[in-house]
Amino acid sequence: MPAVVSTIQPGQRVRITQQILQGAGTWTTMVEGEVVSLRQAKTGSWFAHSKDDRLWLDRLEIRLADGEVVVCNLDRFSRVEIVGGGPGDIAATPAGGADQEA
Repeated sequence: MPAVVSTIQPGQRVRITQQILQGAGTWTTMVEGEVVSLRQAKTGSWFAHSKDDRLWLDRLEIRLADGEVVVCNLDRFSRVEIVGGGPGDIAATPAGGADQEA
């Protein structure tokens, strides 16, 4: 998990932008809310030489303004921004740790 993403704490407000590449285009979606939890969770997919022989994903759970809870699986095309607060609270990073072009 990238350093900036791993510093996110429950109660912070974040904006998550995710992209899915589709043929010649890109599907982009954005969601903003309060962090409920950030964790690594295993999937049902098998992956040799990983903990419990499972595929693990970074999952960020947020609560939207209307109370809906959303779980985002973070990948290299995910961008997480801390929003609100003072100048020291603003940070952004692609979840995969490398800069991505839109």
